[in-house]
Amino acid sequence: MDVRPDRNKAAPGEKLATEKLGTEKFATDQRASDKPMEQVLYEVKKVIVGQDHLLERLIVALLSRGHVLVEGVPGLAKTMAIKTLASAIGGEFQRIQFTPDLVPADLVGTRVYNQRTGTFKTSLGPVFTNLLLADEINRAPAKVQSALLEVMQERQVTIGRKTHPVPNPFLVLATQNPIESEGTYPLPEAQVDRFMLKVLVDYPTPTEEFVIVERMTGALDAVRRVVDAEQLVAQQQAVDAVYADPALMEYAVSLVGATRTPKTVGLDELQPYVLYGASPRAAINLILAAKALAYVRGRAYVLPGDLRDLALDVMRHRLVLSYEALADGVTADEVLRQILTVVPVPEVPLHERIRARDAARARHA
Repeated sequence: MDVRPDRNKAAPGEKLATEKLGTEKFATDQRASDKPMEQVLYEVKKVIVGQDHLLERLIVALLSRGHVLVEGVPGLAKTMAIKTLASAIGGEFQRIQFTPDLVPADLVGTRVYNQRTGTFKTSLGPVFTNLLLADEINRAPAKVQSALLEVMQERQVTIGRKTHPVPNPFLVLATQNPIESEGTYPLPEAQVDRFMLKVLVDYPTPTEEFVIVERMTGALDAVRRVVDAEQLVAQQQAVDAVYADPALMEYAVSLVGATRTPKTVGLDELQPYVLYGASPRAAINLILAAKALAYVRGRAYVLPGDLRDLALDVMRHRLVLSYEALADGVTADEVLRQILTVVPVPEVPLHERIRARDAARARHA
């Protein structure tokens, strides 16, 4: 016998509110069902078990035109997650296995002399793709890592005297192993700053690990391609329209500023640990990523919680800590968590401002 309450019945005073709530929920569900990114996650979940944080951040980077650096010990499906995501997204995919003997021309391309015609021909490298997987990026020397600077920031490559734009969309997803130092080259600060997010991958839970073993020892379901490059560009344009209140931009600037001089927010004890704080690119990427996260979560506006959820991923790789921090075992995440606790969170009347913005747009339409 079903003893659950009948949710279709409501008190007379609650009927109108219930009908309105149901209409809004239907509209929200209808919009959610039309989102290709949910279909992408569904396909990726056919192969990847757990790693919800990593997958959400990868989707955020895709929608906000950012690049992602994924760090974790071997065997945590970092490369498989990125490859599976590429399989569900249309467009061209290339993988580069970074090794110590790579040269910049192996990435961006070079000019090749044709003896038959007596002319030089430009041979473009694997960076000319939509989704680029840079596997174990810290195994290549600094000159090879720096070869990605122009293509990551300017989305173009200069070979000889000619500049070649990369396809749109273009995303770099890089992995690195933090536990090995022999034969590795730390990424230069200018290179690290080009990554919108640095995501740390941890071990799965025992339940997730059981499902991993069960799935990997059997036949994997085929991953369908559910989004093409044109649809992804359309989704990126939809993210651009997500509303971020100026108060949230001030909040992002305050968070980034506190990483440079923690004593200004009352954290004098952290000042000796920080040599260099986050750059202005951190505040920009914090807002861009928050817009994408709000869109993934089904909202047309950014909340302070979106910025707080992304703060560690956006800023952990942009802090340069002192040797004193290394000696005391202080990490960038610990510094950022303390900053998040003391910087006041703004109260933003988002609904009223969004209505006013929409009304202004309707009057000018």
